[in-house]
Amino acid sequence: MKTVLSSLLLVVSFIFFCSPVTANSDQGKMSLVALGDSIPYGYNLGVNDNASFSRNSYPFLIGKALDMRVRNLAVPGLQTEVMLYHLENDQKYRQAVRHADYITLTIGSNDLLEALRIASTKSLGDNDRFLKYLNKELENTNLFENLSESVEEIRTLTDSPIIIYNVYNPYQKSNDLFLHNIGNEILPIINEEFRDLLDHYDNIDIADAHEAFGTNQEDYVIENDIHPTTEGQRILADVGIQVLNPYFED
Repeated sequence: MKTVLSSLLLVVSFIFFCSPVTANSDQGKMSLVALGDSIPYGYNLGVNDNASFSRNSYPFLIGKALDMRVRNLAVPGLQTEVMLYHLENDQKYRQAVRHADYITLTIGSNDLLEALRIASTKSLGDNDRFLKYLNKELENTNLFENLSESVEEIRTLTDSPIIIYNVYNPYQKSNDLFLHNIGNEILPIINEEFRDLLDHYDNIDIADAHEAFGTNQEDYVIENDIHPTTEGQRILADVGIQVLNPYFED
């Protein structure tokens, strides 16, 4: 685990140093810091082999629509445990959060994908055994414990609004009807856990990616992939803007 954490720390540091310098004309704008995984990173949207985040990812679309400076700290493959590690230990990461006016947070999908992978490996192609192992993995996941601790850590740094995206169904009917149907069954239950955070912390809102994507994966998810299309990123931006708009109306 130390090797994995060290490697991801280097990736995060690379992103910090490679982030474009903010123009002086942007200094007076409100700032948006995007935390999370490959979804806000904009994975597989561009032609640069994912060497850097995409300007078509939803954080930048939100920034453009609401005239905000954007700091995209998303890291492909990030799980909740590693994000918590960075929030607790990475001073550049902590500093960015401390100075954010608004924060978006998209995390948890990789934890769930790991549960799917383990269940698939153990079940050896037997669907009934797969469901049994998947339920066990979901019961044992630390996703929401890590997420809650991450929110607590953010709250030690800032009281700025946090917009948490829940999990959309990434599986298309045409590619994997079995997993598509499983997603439709379990994700509403999982996403209720995201909503429970609203009862424990102030200044937190849920951006309902699951409802926004619905069963329209054909348009919103890249074919033979699990990441949003350009249109899917636009939908995620629209959901975030709807949540953020009331803050700009005061």
